[in-house]
Amino acid sequence: MKTICFTAADLEEVKVQDTIRKAFQDDELVVFPTETVYGIGANALSETAVKKIFSIKGRPSDNPLIVHLPNQQDIYKYIKNIPSYAEALMVAFWPGPLTLIFPNDGVFSNAVTAGLDTVAIRVPDHPIANKVLSLSGLPICAPSANISGRPSSTLFSHVKEDFDGLVFILIDGGSTKIGLESTVLDLTVDIPTILRPGRVTKEMIENVLKIEIIDHLGQDIKNTPKSPGMKYKHYAPKGSVTLIEGDFEAVVNFLNKLSLEEEDNRIAVLCPDEYESHLHLKTVIKLGSLNNLDAIGENIFKSLRLMDEMNINKIYIPAINTEGYGVAIMNRLIKAANNNIIKV
Repeated sequence: MKTICFTAADLEEVKVQDTIRKAFQDDELVVFPTETVYGIGANALSETAVKKIFSIKGRPSDNPLIVHLPNQQDIYKYIKNIPSYAEALMVAFWPGPLTLIFPNDGVFSNAVTAGLDTVAIRVPDHPIANKVLSLSGLPICAPSANISGRPSSTLFSHVKEDFDGLVFILIDGGSTKIGLESTVLDLTVDIPTILRPGRVTKEMIENVLKIEIIDHLGQDIKNTPKSPGMKYKHYAPKGSVTLIEGDFEAVVNFLNKLSLEEEDNRIAVLCPDEYESHLHLKTVIKLGSLNNLDAIGENIFKSLRLMDEMNINKIYIPAINTEGYGVAIMNRLIKAANNNIIKV
């Protein structure tokens, strides 16, 4: 397949708009940026289109997809029973990086919901994403635009590497702003429950709802998960990833001892900025300051992708504090490391 590439400026042309609209109607796939990561979009009402996503990504069929809408009001077209908590959350966080799980009234096929009686929906906060969604006139399911298991795509070069020649349209939106996928909150249970952490934190949600919510992290998932990112290994580069837990000095000492292995192994450390001047290894990649978790979140997937480009086979990352947004960052790092953690 010959892939068409568009830029943000191209989207102002009527001919380009018609091409995108027709692509969705014809069950083709369109990759576009959101504020979190790039998504690979398909008509969520077409089982044929949705199944293409699973095939091209190599995604397990029991891993449900998130449906994206251009605005909050569209939710009422597809969901009849809006839980009482939803209205306040939609006002506070939509458009934005919060996915809400609703009862599925049968509008969306089993391919979208993985056979569940629930469906995950969000309204992204990105001008290109909202333009594309509005042009489609359809609900669009758009999981992260990466081959399943690989780090999610936060740069256009990432999606071009993974999907050029496999999808009909790629839209270049530069670098995504947040860099981690959305928070997923289940509203179909008695107490709202976080199934995947993201930039909208537990504390932020509780401040809106004025109640304590549940955090589902760490529970073992054996059956079909309600949310992406719960059951399978995710975000992994080709090299092995190891997280290092301990106080600052102990972590530094452990990492510096790795320099003895550098002749026989291609080793890299991905770390908060505060570690860099204390480390003696050849390849040290800064993620951002511990005082700026937004920067660290934005740089994680870029840095893991860079490890593949540099052909690194052993990657070490100091653990960070799991408070606030740190919960989401550590969630992604733990999955990238496949729970390989060393305590020093």
